[in-house]
Amino acid sequence: MVKWSISILLIMLLNLAVTSLGNVPNFDYHAFYFIHQWLPSYCNQKGTKCCYPPTGRPAADFTIYGLWPYNDGGNSLQNCPGSSYDVAPLKAIQNMLQKDWPSLTCPQIGRKFWLHEWNKHGTCSKSVLDELAYFHAASNMKNKLNIFEALSKARIIPNNQFYQVENIKAAITQATGYRPFIFCNHDAEGNSQIWQVIFCVDKSGTKLVNCSGSPQGQCAYSTVKFPSY
Repeated sequence: MVKWSISILLIMLLNLAVTSLGNVPNFDYHAFYFIHQWLPSYCNQKGTKCCYPPTGRPAADFTIYGLWPYNDGGNSLQNCPGSSYDVAPLKAIQNMLQKDWPSLTCPQIGRKFWLHEWNKHGTCSKSVLDELAYFHAASNMKNKLNIFEALSKARIIPNNQFYQVENIKAAITQATGYRPFIFCNHDAEGNSQIWQVIFCVDKSGTKLVNCSGSPQGQCAYSTVKFPSY
């Protein structure tokens, strides 16, 4: 009777262990969503307060918002276990990040924004990219794409005018060879405006790829404002 009880207990513990392993999140990522943002569209929202960093006002350009690993289903991965943000490796590229990956959110300027992005998203890519490689990859990709120049060549400029979303996509596609996703938000007056431009990047963070899924929240408007800087 005791032997049977022990056997039953062992079976129950084994089943519990297998079930627990099945519930462990799979942090293996398929590729990245590489997200640019137009900072004026962030700062002119109702109730949003922006501050310039100590280095001054950034140049007029689309800047990095995030490099987010996503899985085979197209869902971005977040808050993976492991190494947290370490400022030391980034000191050598701080000037580059201040230019390419600034934040104007008060008081989350500079390092606080990078800390947030690494701890929430970057840690999910650490099987391939360590912290320094992760930030390098994002900066290199941003300068490779040059969205602002692509739009300027198509005479789409930040002048508070409205442009067809399809024309924005076409101009960027022609320049990069890949069709982007466009996200929009609203200014304080309720006007729809271009905010984010999103591409998919391979697992190494070095090459554009066709997206296997679609990020949630794409712009539903046919025209958007391109706010001045």
